[in-house]
Amino acid sequence: MKLRGSVKINGKQYKKGDHVPWYFIYPFFLFHMAGFGGSGFVMAYINDGPPLSFLYMHGGIAIVVYTAFYLAFFGVDEVKWMFINAGLGVLAIYTQIGWLVGLFGKNVDDYPIERHVIPFLYFVLYTFLLRRAFMDIFGIKASEGEENTGMNKVDYIYIIGSILFYGFTYIFGR
Repeated sequence: MKLRGSVKINGKQYKKGDHVPWYFIYPFFLFHMAGFGGSGFVMAYINDGPPLSFLYMHGGIAIVVYTAFYLAFFGVDEVKWMFINAGLGVLAIYTQIGWLVGLFGKNVDDYPIERHVIPFLYFVLYTFLLRRAFMDIFGIKASEGEENTGMNKVDYIYIIGSILFYGFTYIFGR
């Protein structure tokens, strides 16, 4: 993975443009974000959860830090892509959050919209990381300014897989 910004990993400084093995990045962040995202999910949806201000502080600080790392690892264009597609995918995210809280006997509509902000943002960050991990693990690189068939295949697999998964959970979660 080619860094889009400078970052320090395990005490070693890496500069913009340096190559870092994918296994330095993805296992740590997938595990770390599952913990923080999971705790944010639980706090957002448990009965008598913490005040909204605490939820926003706990999750918001982590989301800002993760976004800063994403900018250093993946670059502004990739992060911009993440937020654009997240904006377009709110219905899919809403469906998936509804399915997840449904596993605990709850309904997503039982919560006010502001209670969903932190879980939604974690969902965006986590699915973006999964897509990027898939690309790096299988050695698919995005080439600027030219068509990249490997990248197109990943995009199509990601889109079709997401539509199938979201459709399945939406239909059978009703």
